[in-house]
Amino acid sequence: MAHYTVAVAGATGYAGGEALRILAAHPEFEPVRVTGHSSIGHRLGEYMPHIPPLADMVVEDTTPESLSGCDVVVLALPHGASGALAERLDPECVVVDLGADHRLERREAWDRFYGGDFHTAWTYGMPELIVGEDHGAYRRQREHLAGVTRIAGPGCNVTATTLAMQPGIAQDLIERHGVVADLAVGYSGAGRKTGRMNLLAAEAFGSAQPYGVGGVHRHIPEILQNFAHAAGLDASHAADFTLGFTPMLVPMARGILACVSAELSDRGKALNDADIRHAWVEAYDGQRFINVLPEGVMPATANVLGSNAADVQVAVDRPAGRLLAFAAIDNLNRGTAGQAVQSLNVALGLPEDEGLTTIGVAP
Repeated sequence: MAHYTVAVAGATGYAGGEALRILAAHPEFEPVRVTGHSSIGHRLGEYMPHIPPLADMVVEDTTPESLSGCDVVVLALPHGASGALAERLDPECVVVDLGADHRLERREAWDRFYGGDFHTAWTYGMPELIVGEDHGAYRRQREHLAGVTRIAGPGCNVTATTLAMQPGIAQDLIERHGVVADLAVGYSGAGRKTGRMNLLAAEAFGSAQPYGVGGVHRHIPEILQNFAHAAGLDASHAADFTLGFTPMLVPMARGILACVSAELSDRGKALNDADIRHAWVEAYDGQRFINVLPEGVMPATANVLGSNAADVQVAVDRPAGRLLAFAAIDNLNRGTAGQAVQSLNVALGLPEDEGLTTIGVAP
């Protein structure tokens, strides 16, 4: 019998639906309440027919009252919608926010990229994030997650970019200025919006399109925040790094492939390719969901679909003097709902991999 009851707000969107798919199969969680906005009064099965056990649940209005009485609340809401709502939730229940409202530690970063009310950062929900070293061993974000009741789920693009490059930052193998991240992103990363022409099948098939270009994408400050932590620094040192960030919508439903590159530092130049590769192998040794691929094998989004895994790789372009790091994830699972469940497991003292898989769906 499940030990924790769960309410999911924003249950009929892509992120909320993926959370419900994972929670429905989790042995310790029981989804008992779903809320929405335009879907109020409808059966969940009208929006999520791929989750038959939950099909007869009725979508309620998203209010503090409708979310009360549950052990766990998952907020799958647009940015700006969860902050005020979360303040009215029971402080004893465990809340994970899949949106942006509680990710950023510095108000000036929020004001520049989002605007509106700033809400205090919650404990960041990326267990494998490097947050410094102690006697030669990496310290991880998971040590801060145990026992907490408020968790900020990372952005999907942030997850792929961070997991790709953080070993190079932690080992001072790259120059901090001039990091470049180019990402191929599946259309579900744009959310469940039918009103935009470029999200319709006739507009998307056979086409790739950049978006959020020119240093305005809202995931940039979160990535820089993570880079600072990977270097063992606090968020005020995010400005030590610069990032050229270009996501591109490509004609696939889900998945992210990140290519992150930077100029080799003097230390990086002094190491051979095998030693640089070893930095990635060492950084992810024992990390259940991070798979450093065999040398020369490049990540592919098809191999991680439906899983909480991240496939990573590193290569060195000696003629260009640059290091290239790659990561492939499922944006809805590892990039959003799966990582949230992983963090909930840690917070509640459950096995970190409970209800999650590293096995993808192919073809």
